[in-house]
Amino acid sequence: MDSADSAQPTAATPLRLAVVVASNREGRFGPVIADWFLGQAAQRDDFTVDVVDLAEIDLPTSLSYQPSATVRAELAKVTPVLAAADAFVVLTPEYNHSFPASLKSLIDWHYSEWQAKPVGFVSYGGMAGGLRAVEQLRQVYAEMHAVTVRDTVSFHNAHGHFDESGRHKDPTGPDAAAKSMLDQVAWWARALRDAKSTRPYAA
Repeated sequence: MDSADSAQPTAATPLRLAVVVASNREGRFGPVIADWFLGQAAQRDDFTVDVVDLAEIDLPTSLSYQPSATVRAELAKVTPVLAAADAFVVLTPEYNHSFPASLKSLIDWHYSEWQAKPVGFVSYGGMAGGLRAVEQLRQVYAEMHAVTVRDTVSFHNAHGHFDESGRHKDPTGPDAAAKSMLDQVAWWARALRDAKSTRPYAA
């Protein structure tokens, strides 16, 4: 067996999950949600996790086929992570019935990195729990040839669910929802990874 063959993932190879923290707003609540979710993902042995925090990446909304050196440096922080991922979970708030501009910019600066990979969602907000943002993201990711999983995790009036230490006050329901969503992400990630190992995706 040559080195190329040995590098091929097997059924036992953990899936690479990129968790995108979408909010970059000053005073954001996203890190609380992210810490809780990363705790859920850490309990599983079928994923290795990378975090893409958009508060740490400055991608402009003006797209270019010849980005400046500054933009290339920002892309270098995130593009390899997205390319290597087998699956994604996007943690998004809802801003004015939609999702953050920082997330749209990340999506639009990439294309093949999203293709034929599953995307799960954790959303948070007021009464709607971020679900309107998720519904719009499903349309956007469909255009990117990604597969969004059906089940989501959403926090309505999110601040009230966590104590001052960032612990969820009643974790039974959210923990179960996270498991269901991650089970679906894992199923699709393995199915698509296996399919792509034998036949390139027809984008």
